[in-house]
Amino acid sequence: MDRFVQLALSGIANGAILALVALGFVLIYKSSDVINFAQGELLLIGAYLTYAMVEQFGIWWPAGVVFAVILSAVIGVLIEQLVLRPMIGEPTISVIMVTIGLSSLLRAITGAIWGVTPRPAPQFLPTDTVTILGANVGVDRLWAFGLAIALFGILTLFFRYSREGIAMRAVADDQQAALSMGISVKKVWAVAWAIAAITATVGGILLMSIFGGVSGTIGRVGLLVFPVVILGGLDSIPGAIIGGLIIGLLQSFAGGYLPPEWGMGEVMPFIILLFILLVRPYGLFGQRIIERV
Repeated sequence: MDRFVQLALSGIANGAILALVALGFVLIYKSSDVINFAQGELLLIGAYLTYAMVEQFGIWWPAGVVFAVILSAVIGVLIEQLVLRPMIGEPTISVIMVTIGLSSLLRAITGAIWGVTPRPAPQFLPTDTVTILGANVGVDRLWAFGLAIALFGILTLFFRYSREGIAMRAVADDQQAALSMGISVKKVWAVAWAIAAITATVGGILLMSIFGGVSGTIGRVGLLVFPVVILGGLDSIPGAIIGGLIIGLLQSFAGGYLPPEWGMGEVMPFIILLFILLVRPYGLFGQRIIERV
């Protein structure tokens, strides 16, 4: 029972971080129909920017985190304007290849600036442990879960009550109708990329603090975004949250209960990905689109 509780809480915390990163992916897809294969690299850049602000420039860590988040948002907007906006009207496969190339470019840039050697990261979260139902759980994972939920709450209020959030919902529902109402679709796309970069950066910061270091391996977490969004639905924000929690729990239980040499903790999300694609390709909460010709 103790091990089950420990694995469950760890999986929920990891799943919340995955859901944060997946949320940015879904926002970009909903607003512009772009499948962003560079989401993991946005997470990596956010982690390294935070490391640079706090460790290299010596900025007080709360201010350093804020600066890193702002810079990440600016990078997201620049990517949308300089890389994706010129691809409007191009075939879907061309846009996909651009995001794949962008992924490699961003990874190369981070490697050129900070190198490939893992660097010790500042500890933003407490490193103590607490006992819950007889299981010892790291406080950092509880903090990560709480901060992720808080950010979800802020974004929910943003989408529901702010003018920009309502515009994003309108564009996601029907771009042509939104244009007829005077909504700037290009502005909405820029905001979507900025939010995607912000959520990825927060996820990178949480992972960096939990792992105690920053390296290129953090960017690999972005690969888990695809099982999450396929499970929840490419166009579903609640699906991204639920999918993240499910994948986080499956990864934790598979790694904890199955033999370590099998490596099922890393493989299980992709087994689920293949299963969902075969059985329900639009995901648990995705919109089922039927084209008649």
